[in-house]
Amino acid sequence: MDAQLLRSVFAVVERRAEHAVAFFYSHLFWHNPGMRELFPADLAPQRDRLFAALTHVVTHVEDPGLAHYLGQLGRDHRKFLAAPPLYCAVGASLLAAFAHTAGAAWTIEAEKAWTEAYGRVADLMQAGAAEAVAEGEPAWWDADVVGHERYGDDLTLLTLRPRRPYPYAAGQYVSVSTLHLPRVWRTYSLANAPRPDGTLELHVSRIRGGLMSTALTERLRVGETVRLSSPGGALTARTPPGKPRTYIAGGTGWAPVRALLEEAARDEPGLEGRLFVVARAKEYLYGRADAQRLCGLLPGLHVTYITAAPGRPRDQATERLVQALRAGVNWPAHDVYLAGPPGLLDEVSEELACLGTDPVRIFHDRLPSVGRFRTRPATRAEWLLSPPQLQWHNPDARAPREP
Repeated sequence: MDAQLLRSVFAVVERRAEHAVAFFYSHLFWHNPGMRELFPADLAPQRDRLFAALTHVVTHVEDPGLAHYLGQLGRDHRKFLAAPPLYCAVGASLLAAFAHTAGAAWTIEAEKAWTEAYGRVADLMQAGAAEAVAEGEPAWWDADVVGHERYGDDLTLLTLRPRRPYPYAAGQYVSVSTLHLPRVWRTYSLANAPRPDGTLELHVSRIRGGLMSTALTERLRVGETVRLSSPGGALTARTPPGKPRTYIAGGTGWAPVRALLEEAARDEPGLEGRLFVVARAKEYLYGRADAQRLCGLLPGLHVTYITAAPGRPRDQATERLVQALRAGVNWPAHDVYLAGPPGLLDEVSEELACLGTDPVRIFHDRLPSVGRFRTRPATRAEWLLSPPQLQWHNPDARAPREP
């Protein structure tokens, strides 16, 4: 594939991304009206994910790991009931949208390059889906809701029991769907290591205006059933025994970090390391009791809690975390496991690299987005002009609320 030509055309389309994606869906449903029922009623998040996937493909077109990414994407798309006719229809509509949006940049050569590129993408995705079928992997797992605890207005701890064995590793995430919102899927981190009874725990942060987080918090009840996609993500333990490590959890990033620590308590109780638990205010440290329990099981783990000072902007928690990291020593020897909002991931990863941590030893997942996240403003003026949209939980109380 001509990577440079693909990128040059995409750069033109990217400047009109919202128009291109709107044209794509209009074209797809106009020519294939029966396919509309495969998509959720609200297409806005779906549009963001489509363009995010296209961006990933274009920026990694020469990366040997792209084939694996697309194979996993094909596996995951089985939960959307994606079949060969859908791949063909999507390809035709995508090329039509690019031709409409790119203008003079859409030459014969560009059309040929993008046609070949999409054909390769579709082939790899369908190969991944076929491999999953051959391995006997279901398109999704049904799971019963056996626990539903609310902490304040904005945080819910769900306990689920899949009806068939659910293979996953501590630190991974899962997409969830409920009949309260048909065909809508949202991603949440698994908050525990595998248990003998097979139950899973999810930490759901209720986002203002978020359809799925509101449904799981307000409408879902014990005894109902949800669907789970195959697990994903690479925030899994990979540090050799005896090597020091650091865990950093911001907001509901505590969920995958807790799962990793549970696994370490079981497999490596002599672990030596550091744990930073970050929240925007003291009352939002909902995981403190679990952190203390795990420190009791891991005597070599030293925990630091970080919040913004009373009355100060909540973003000060990130600044305090950076200061605490700078006070640490021996960073080149540590592996780092990092989970939290995207802006936190970017800022902390950059700071850790400056402190001497090998970037390839900084492990984190960037969960599929449900909207556009803007990184933290660098100056007070930028803050006032464009305040960030923090995706941290905001519970009103530490104790579970009665249903």
